[in-house]
Amino acid sequence: MPVHVENLDKLERRITLTLPSSSIASEVESRLRRIARTVKADGFRPGKVPMSVVAQRYGFSVQNEVMNDKVGQVFSEAVNEAKLRVAGTPRITEKADAPEGQVAFDATFEVYPEVKLGDIGQAEVERVSAEVTEEAVDKTIDILRKQRRTFAQRPAAEPASVGDRVTIDFEGKVDGVPFDGGRASDFQFIIGEGQMLEQFDAAVRGMKVGESKTFPLQFPENYQGREVAGKEADFLVTLKKVEAARLPEVDEAFAKALGIAGGTVEALRADVRKNLEREVKFRVLARNKANVMDTLLTAAELDVPRALVSGEVDRLIAEARSDLKKRGIKDADNAPIPAEMFQAQAERRVRLGLVVGELVRSNNLQARPEQLQAHIEELAQSYEKPAEVMRWYLSDRERMAEVEAVVVENNVAEFVLGRAKVNERTLPFDELMAS
Repeated sequence: MPVHVENLDKLERRITLTLPSSSIASEVESRLRRIARTVKADGFRPGKVPMSVVAQRYGFSVQNEVMNDKVGQVFSEAVNEAKLRVAGTPRITEKADAPEGQVAFDATFEVYPEVKLGDIGQAEVERVSAEVTEEAVDKTIDILRKQRRTFAQRPAAEPASVGDRVTIDFEGKVDGVPFDGGRASDFQFIIGEGQMLEQFDAAVRGMKVGESKTFPLQFPENYQGREVAGKEADFLVTLKKVEAARLPEVDEAFAKALGIAGGTVEALRADVRKNLEREVKFRVLARNKANVMDTLLTAAELDVPRALVSGEVDRLIAEARSDLKKRGIKDADNAPIPAEMFQAQAERRVRLGLVVGELVRSNNLQARPEQLQAHIEELAQSYEKPAEVMRWYLSDRERMAEVEAVVVENNVAEFVLGRAKVNERTLPFDELMAS
């Protein structure tokens, strides 16, 4: 029987579903009889409880189960008959004017939109590239040296300078009143490495052991300590110790300490370069994918189903609460997080997912098995035991789904970059790594 579909809005539809009352009653009775075989009740042996007692205890819940199952079944059959792709969960409401011997429901829902991709050949996309220079290798090795540095106490007459580790006592006050977290004894930090606010860091530079100093400090508006954010404080600092950093030499002993096969400086530089090239490749790919996605969103025309956006907002809120819980926030599961915070992000994600999905379907850009395997192998190479990492990915469906999503995005990016008007741009290594 043809299904009558009402168009309520651009994407909203409504259909009426009808069910024979007799089929519902029959299914309810059948399920209650199955329950009666094992149900227990005081004064009756198992399997001997009267149907009237079973119906009184379980009839309401069974009735609801049957109605949900039956309505879901006829709804699925109706949308399949009408060749509709339903976006989100339908709203089901019972109708009061059902024909005799039947029950009727209105199912209101949204459908997936038509996605018009436009002419990709006319779209402009920026494609970036970057290379690993000898200077980048040197900087990375310097970072490795800093990670293994040692400290030796300076003579008392020498002032503290950038790179030194200092030990201080300090106390801060706002309008003459101490505040939480504004006082510490034997506190250590390294000058010039961003561990303290710049004004604090600069004030300690040049001080000598035993010296005290009072200075003003303006807290940023977005400072994590809300009590003092945006306020000016006066700090008293006493310098108790200054230690100069000693970096290891770049030699065979250093290479061996890092576990470099061969233990030579040349092997160390080659290993650093290899790791940097892998990181650059992933960052360049991510940057270019983001550029492609922005271009697709600009070029595509579509209406976005509200139900999908609402579902994405709920998912983002759940993620935010989960993150709060991991950080030890009390009652994180009930944290009041307004949906408006994620509305724009959710709509963008849904819109982009619909555009990418259409592009994948219409151009056969699904992830192929060999692509999944190659991507996992590449990810695993940055770990000490690649084979174990590969097994870790391959043994879990959720992790494999994440890999598949990345590979599909790569296919989309490659497809678009192969057809659009591409503007090439070479990024300096430092700019790429800072992004």
